[in-house]
Amino acid sequence: MTTFSDLGLAEPFLRAVEAEGYTDPTPIQSKVIPEILNGRDVLGIAQTGTGKTASFVLPLLHAIAGDKRRADKKTCRALVLVPTRELAAQVADSVRTYGRFARVTSTVIVGGVKPGPQVRALANGVDIVIATPGRLEDHLGGRAIRLDGTEAVVLDEADQMLDLGFLPAVRRILGKLPRERQTVLLSATMPKQIRGLASDFLNRPAEISVAPTARPIERIDQSVMHMDKAAKRTALVDILAGADVERAIVFTRTKRGADRVSKHLLDAGLSAAAIHGDKSQGQRQQALAAFRNDRVRILVATDIAARGIDIDDVSHVINFELPNVPEAYVHRIGRTARAGKSGIAVSLCDPDERGLLRDIERLIGRAIGSEGDALPTERHSRRPKRRAEARSVEERSGDKPPRRRRRSRNGKSSAKGEAPQSRRFGKAGPEAAGDGLSRMLGNIGSRSDAGASASTNT
Repeated sequence: MTTFSDLGLAEPFLRAVEAEGYTDPTPIQSKVIPEILNGRDVLGIAQTGTGKTASFVLPLLHAIAGDKRRADKKTCRALVLVPTRELAAQVADSVRTYGRFARVTSTVIVGGVKPGPQVRALANGVDIVIATPGRLEDHLGGRAIRLDGTEAVVLDEADQMLDLGFLPAVRRILGKLPRERQTVLLSATMPKQIRGLASDFLNRPAEISVAPTARPIERIDQSVMHMDKAAKRTALVDILAGADVERAIVFTRTKRGADRVSKHLLDAGLSAAAIHGDKSQGQRQQALAAFRNDRVRILVATDIAARGIDIDDVSHVINFELPNVPEAYVHRIGRTARAGKSGIAVSLCDPDERGLLRDIERLIGRAIGSEGDALPTERHSRRPKRRAEARSVEERSGDKPPRRRRRSRNGKSSAKGEAPQSRRFGKAGPEAAGDGLSRMLGNIGSRSDAGASASTNT
């Protein structure tokens, strides 16, 4: 079995790794670290939560510490590009943790804070800059930093940069770097645009993939609960009030939704805080610190935080709303089952989200077990059911059902179709849309005892 001491890292970094309690590298670390140490470009694909950050931080620190040269003024020797402020803070923490026994300087360049301190930090040159693309371009335009002396660049979570629209900025930034450099691109998924980016900017890279693309790690117990949209808040409180919930992250699609859910949980007597793009950097850091230090047990977040939260002991991830992009599901649930532990992911799915659920299941290559479904109310269930049955008769017979007639104001009769129903639920209504999926999920059976309490309370 490979150990960190077998990878060729210098003694100060081995000591730092040991101080963190690690002896054996993860698969991505055991493959990526030697390639970076050998100076090769790397294209790495690995699931979230598998140790990608240490896989590039450790060899960067090793290379910089082994070369006594200092960075020139307003330059950096290594640049790490990340999509979010949270991920920038996570990488910076890793640089400080693993570089504690070496003299390596670093700084974080992100939006949401005053630029003045960042400009001053860059003035004398710095070994490692961790930056989001937008704020880095601001400093490049203001000539607070130049990249002509940068020897290595890392694109971390490249696919999320694509999702957030940063790809044009990334291309402009890479165009300002020296042609002779080392480039590392790490991602959990590999869309065509990211593959194209790698082809344009990486030189004969070592391609490393340690897991099937976009497949959630097996230690996560996944389940889905089908319910009416109005029942979600009650179900969420019931789940989070369970004794097995140690620390939980709840994901919503919108920033306003995150605030509303957080307020609802607080009103229910649960400790919760919201984190999203409208929060200032100080507010986001304060919420994360409270969550990490157990002052807040529940964090309500949007997808912008899905890959920037690296906190151990998250027992549950709850998808209050399913994501519009199926890949985001993988990154959301990857916030649990970290550092070799197991975790539970529960998705609350209303009828309008059945299509999103099917997209997620196609992506991960498996059906998500259904348990503890909260049944729609009688008022919501009757009419869609009749329409679903009419649709079923139509499909079996091959004929269209007769169209109802109504009398217009001018005395002429006209056909009255089901356009409002089609616009809201799709042609067959919510029950028919998910009917085959519900039968398939219903045969899967129950999940583990650890997750069963959520359905019991619901």
